[in-house]
Amino acid sequence: MEEQWYVDRCLLRDLLRVHPDWTQQQLAQQSGRSVGWVKQWKRRLRDAAPGDDGALWGQSRARKHHPPPLDCAVIDRILAIRDQPPAGLARVPGPRAILYYLGQDAALLASGTRLPRSARTIWRILTGHGRIAHPPSRAHQPLDRPPPLTAWQLDFKDVTTVPADPDGKRQHVVETLNIVDSGTSILLEARVRADFTAATALDAVVQALRAHGLPERITIDRDPRFVGAASGRDFPTPFVRCLTCLGVEVDICPPHRPDLNCSVERYHRSYDRECLRIHHPTSEEQAAAVTADFVRQYNEQRPNQARSCGNRPPRVAFPDLPPRPALPTTVDPDAWLRTVDGRSFARKVRYDGTVTLAGDRYYVGQKLAGQPVVLRLRAADHTLDVLHHQQVLRQVRLKGLLEAALPLDDYVALMCAQAQLRQDRTARLTQRRPAA
Repeated sequence: MEEQWYVDRCLLRDLLRVHPDWTQQQLAQQSGRSVGWVKQWKRRLRDAAPGDDGALWGQSRARKHHPPPLDCAVIDRILAIRDQPPAGLARVPGPRAILYYLGQDAALLASGTRLPRSARTIWRILTGHGRIAHPPSRAHQPLDRPPPLTAWQLDFKDVTTVPADPDGKRQHVVETLNIVDSGTSILLEARVRADFTAATALDAVVQALRAHGLPERITIDRDPRFVGAASGRDFPTPFVRCLTCLGVEVDICPPHRPDLNCSVERYHRSYDRECLRIHHPTSEEQAAAVTADFVRQYNEQRPNQARSCGNRPPRVAFPDLPPRPALPTTVDPDAWLRTVDGRSFARKVRYDGTVTLAGDRYYVGQKLAGQPVVLRLRAADHTLDVLHHQQVLRQVRLKGLLEAALPLDDYVALMCAQAQLRQDRTARLTQRRPAA
């Protein structure tokens, strides 16, 4: 850059010698520079000798010598203003305010002592004397990797390159349900569909469990297809109940904590940047094709910088995976009760004396209409205690329990049907709700 500026200054000097009567505007147009630049360098070249090439090089504005240190009296006065603000200032003065009050100090002005001219200098003095505290640097603590295939993370990724359907869905037209193993960073599943619902999402996860075995834990976010609508998230959804009955612990991330689902979130960034933004699929079929190719590349060819992979593809770093327990042939459909034993749920009694829990209505009393009550679940006897003002008013039988083991396929079909029924009910209530 400096070389180009040198050439421009040489051109200006030649123009001044050949056309001494040109205006600054003409010189600026001919040299391709601004009028202000021409004015500045015209003055410099006029003051320099005609053959002095040193005048064509830029001059640094940096200090040639360090300024003398500040007097101790000035530093003491800065700290005094900070510790004891002047009268009328009802706050702790910052560097700019202290700079102002220093300029108003008659004793310092009369002594002729050099005063700081920059708020940065005052900031350094305050920091050096402990008046400005800085939080300690947070040491990065790497997460402990779980054993292979024991901890899965699930999430949906929107294929944003697929255009909206004028007669159908406007958002989330095509989505990919990605399942990543936290211990190995292996992408276990990537299902591409245009009709992901609570039922289809549950069916896709069950198929992944059939293929890879049961993990110990699955982490999900608060997507309504996983945890239901906001009004009912305190009670386990069919999705959560199904995984729990199959023997898998379900971790639901709290709001605004994607870092707890970090493995699949990190995969989404690679999937978006290295696949979707490059191939730009515009249909479900194209999205499925490019996703399948990327999954093979991600698992077998693309180096992964995760600590578990050591800059190798996940399947190269983990060529042999330990076997995991298979899905049971029969399932206890009420095993999820143990995970919510003793949990309480706050509800408001409807006008007809009922409350709603997991889509089922329970009659608690007409006299309580409009009043808040607490439903406490008792897993041992399959009942709900109805509490009002810390008193148990009555017990009601918990609905929806089967109390008998079911074959695996029948149980999965039942849970998918319940998940779809719950989602349809929520959609109807949303459509019925008046617009704000």
